[in-house]
Amino acid sequence: MWLELQIFGFRALWSPYYLLFVAGLALLYYLITGPYRHKFGGMGQEKPAGKQQFFFYGGLLLLYAVKGAPVDLLSHIMLTAHMIQMAIYYIVFPIFIIKGIPAWLWEKIVDQPVVKPVLKFLSIPLISLLLFNTLFSLYHLPVVFDFAKSSQMAHSSISVVILVAAFIVWWPILSPLKEFDRMASLGKIFYIFANSVLITPACVLIIFADTPVYAAYTQDGAWLQALALCVPSGVLQGLNAVISGPEMFSPMSTLEDQQLGGIIMKIMQEITYGIILARVFFKWFTSESLRVDPLPATPNE
Repeated sequence: MWLELQIFGFRALWSPYYLLFVAGLALLYYLITGPYRHKFGGMGQEKPAGKQQFFFYGGLLLLYAVKGAPVDLLSHIMLTAHMIQMAIYYIVFPIFIIKGIPAWLWEKIVDQPVVKPVLKFLSIPLISLLLFNTLFSLYHLPVVFDFAKSSQMAHSSISVVILVAAFIVWWPILSPLKEFDRMASLGKIFYIFANSVLITPACVLIIFADTPVYAAYTQDGAWLQALALCVPSGVLQGLNAVISGPEMFSPMSTLEDQQLGGIIMKIMQEITYGIILARVFFKWFTSESLRVDPLPATPNE
């Protein structure tokens, strides 16, 4: 498969401009949290701990891996690659960034006249759950999905909106700011479980469909249009007579690819939620076990 993909060229495979964008974010993080932190509300604050830096830079590495490296090109060819991309981009990546940015910087970002009231409302657990899972499910309806793959503007706009919702859905249980940490540990456990359940319909639609549901992976015109999102137009025009369809790059049929994509999405989602659930549970269990019950009062004799 790798040899076949090379016909699309270096720019389509490695997205050098996106790499520069991600590198710019890394440099910005280093400057804001390091030498210039006193200018961004970090006066008297320490630099982020090594663990925080690992999460942030690791998050940027994941971002480039799924949105800039060959996975992005493959996501327009195989639904399996698309689902791997979605699982990392919408479920794992926000966790790394939330945990990687220090609390004082989050406070600076959130404490804005418009941002704070909107975030307070949208991060109400029921609203944040419904917001993300509704948007994610609607996106994977065939009519919406194929529309999103039809133009760069539609694809980018929908992607950013869902990404914002993905950050918001994690905010009630991962926020480093105490005023947003409003749920008890038991509530967080039910919240994560509900999140796992609500995302299931989108996966079920893909796994159990008996025919391919997305024109972007089946019809020649729609597939080429989707491929144009990451392949330069000049390169794609020169390949029109060479490439026959997505099956040229995959050992699976379109239906098998679709089913595997749904399964991988569900498994990756369950693993991620399971890890967060375990951390919340053990934190709650430890705090409960360390609680000392008062000694019973001794009756007066």
